[in-house]
Amino acid sequence: MEVSAKQIAEHLGGEIVGNPDVTVSSVARIESGKPGTLCFLANPKYEHYLYTCKASIVLINKSFEPKEAVSPTLVRVDNAYEAVASLLDLLNTMKAARRRGRAWSSHVAFSARLGKGVYVGANAYVGKKTTVGRNTQIYPLVYIGEGVTIGENCIIYPGVKIYRGCRIGNNCIIQAGAVIGSDGFGFAPTEDGSYKKIPQTGIVTIEDNCEIGANTVIDRSTMGTTLIEKGVKLDNLIQVAHNVVIGSNTVIAAQTGIAGSTKIGRSCMFGGQVGIAGHINIADGTKLTAQAGVQSDIKEEGKVYMGSPAFEHISFMRAYALFRRSGMKK
Repeated sequence: MEVSAKQIAEHLGGEIVGNPDVTVSSVARIESGKPGTLCFLANPKYEHYLYTCKASIVLINKSFEPKEAVSPTLVRVDNAYEAVASLLDLLNTMKAARRRGRAWSSHVAFSARLGKGVYVGANAYVGKKTTVGRNTQIYPLVYIGEGVTIGENCIIYPGVKIYRGCRIGNNCIIQAGAVIGSDGFGFAPTEDGSYKKIPQTGIVTIEDNCEIGANTVIDRSTMGTTLIEKGVKLDNLIQVAHNVVIGSNTVIAAQTGIAGSTKIGRSCMFGGQVGIAGHINIADGTKLTAQAGVQSDIKEEGKVYMGSPAFEHISFMRAYALFRRSGMKK
């Protein structure tokens, strides 16, 4: 599928510098752009690649002015990084026609309700009294338990497991191998030193426009619901324990673990391998750098924390500087 510079500019509201009829069929990094590909320049440290790039089209910010001659056609946009994400979504939509119907080897319970345009792949299982909204794609080997609700225009990739009663909103993507609604890790110690399992009677609720990464696990609540609010993006290999709440538009990188009953605010950003203790609250807009360990409440909004135990990053850097200097003394 080819798309022209004119079509790209119209879609992004951009301005063309060069040939509006030049076409591209794929996207590449600016350091490896070739004819027929589209690249983008958002980070100034990659500017030198622009002057040697062989790509047909390059997206740049309107505020950027090249210092040398440029051979590709340029499309100027307000924010090149955001624009390329929008463009990739457009190209993906053009290439990937939605499937429809049911594979003969799939199992859909008689009492399940499937909306118009739903696809159910080979060896997928849809349980009793489950509802699936219009145009949702259920790929092969997916398991959907009884009483699950899935909204419209969702993509459930191969091997996903969604346990009984869980609720998925509209326009969600659940990547391969994710598990939604497994039992929370709840055990009560007994007098003889053994542990008695605490029944996990709740569900998981994932609101609209969320993405759950591959092999991520979100546990059902002991009572009520583990809640992933609208717009949350979870990377691969994340553990979300029972009764956790993750606020809207929060993004969390891979291998993060969130212990039970913790409440995370809106628009937070967590790096990889962050560890968060249970029964704490984290304020809106909090940023945690990679491998941060949070053991107590974060009350101030919009702060950056790092280290384990984590504390505010300016204080951390000062403490680290003192630590380095003390280690250099003989």
